[in-house]
Amino acid sequence: MNLKFEAVNLALWLHFITVTVGGGAAIVTLLLSGFEEGKEDIQGLAATIWAKVVAWAFRLALIAGIALLVLMIQGGQNPFKAGTYFHIKLVLVLILVGLSEMTPKALAQGRRGSALLVVVFFLAASFTVFNKGLFLRQTPKAGPEVPVTAATTPAAR
Repeated sequence: MNLKFEAVNLALWLHFITVTVGGGAAIVTLLLSGFEEGKEDIQGLAATIWAKVVAWAFRLALIAGIALLVLMIQGGQNPFKAGTYFHIKLVLVLILVGLSEMTPKALAQGRRGSALLVVVFFLAASFTVFNKGLFLRQTPKAGPEVPVTAATTPAAR
């Protein structure tokens, strides 16, 4: 059992935990925003929860992701050269964080469109990371070489 703590593993777990908290809280807050309609006592609760929990979780996930990227590059790995998966993930994450910053104001006004888009981009980024093999460069596998002998050559007629 390997109990050696490495900075890359710590940054990876911190990134994973903050992304998970942000995505889960975004879904819960989106559901909560639907219960606010017509109830004055909980009006604005979804916007407050989004600003305090979801936005900060995604901000910390972005910071942990940047730290993880720096640590991986220092360790000799480069996710940018592995294929298009990392580029797609970065685009989705930047859109997600940008929408997440605009969502509390929209939720306070009773609009849930940006919150729904954040959840969609969260799911798209999660799908991209989980299925990164779909986006990696793959070299075609060469078949085993068959030696050419008298037994394997076609007979001349």
